[in-house]
Amino acid sequence: MNTTPSSIIFLLTGVPGLEAFHTWISIPFCCLYVTALSGNSLILFAIVTQPSLHEPMYYFLSMLSTTDLGLSISTLVTVLGILWFNAREISFNACLSQMFFIKLFTVMESSVLLDMAFDRFVAISNPLRYATILTDSRIAQIGVAIVIRGTLMLTPMVALKRLSFCHSHILHHSYCFHPDVMKLSCTDTRINNAVGLNAMISTVGVDSILILLSYVLIIKTVLSIASPEEKKKAFSTCISHIGAVAIFYIPLISLSFVHRFGKQAPAYVHTMIANTYLLIPPVMNPIIYSVKTKQIRRAVIKILCSQNT
Repeated sequence: MNTTPSSIIFLLTGVPGLEAFHTWISIPFCCLYVTALSGNSLILFAIVTQPSLHEPMYYFLSMLSTTDLGLSISTLVTVLGILWFNAREISFNACLSQMFFIKLFTVMESSVLLDMAFDRFVAISNPLRYATILTDSRIAQIGVAIVIRGTLMLTPMVALKRLSFCHSHILHHSYCFHPDVMKLSCTDTRINNAVGLNAMISTVGVDSILILLSYVLIIKTVLSIASPEEKKKAFSTCISHIGAVAIFYIPLISLSFVHRFGKQAPAYVHTMIANTYLLIPPVMNPIIYSVKTKQIRRAVIKILCSQNT
């Protein structure tokens, strides 16, 4: 029987085949969420409270931490709810909201990484004009543009409201994964799939190409520098950003490949990679920037020491 979206209750799945071990599996997941939330909150607090970090590079880092917090919070309730309490039910409206925010923060993170690449390009290729190009007001405008871009690209997702569902209501992930929901619909989903694919290609896809182009120009600029020490210093300012780009795009590409070509893989493989794609960037970004960026490391240590005294 066809059902309207407003009356639908989906059933989320934890880790298929490993339901008996959910309590044990929840321990590393809980640790990852605590690390992501505390690490990104600490980075944000350090940038807000330390005047020495009121520079364009760190403003962009604060945007990255904000999107990572949003990405973590978007899935926290359903993932830990299943692992701790076997709370599998989720209404269609809640599911739609979760899908929207997951995709929104994914698109926003991609946009922030692109802007951080532009920041590094300007800092290396035109350091004398760096402060005049990336003013506080311009960075604020970039931040607003990132939010507007993501919202406009994903607004068509409300078209999911027109779908009807006549198959099983069991989803195969611990959060609402867009392709997973599409498979359950008995309505023609080609338009929805096309809209979702177009949104990802025109944002994450285009951003990845522009980031690559930025680093081609950065490498070209660095190689033109005569001093080996200056070359090393210029490259070292990009290491943290390169790490952030890698841990964002590699899990995302891995998830796409597994979803498209790994249909024979065990169900728990899909689930673990899907969770990794959303959890690894928020967990690793604060660690990378704290380890590789001296100013951030000093600010974080200063805050932690002040809390202990």
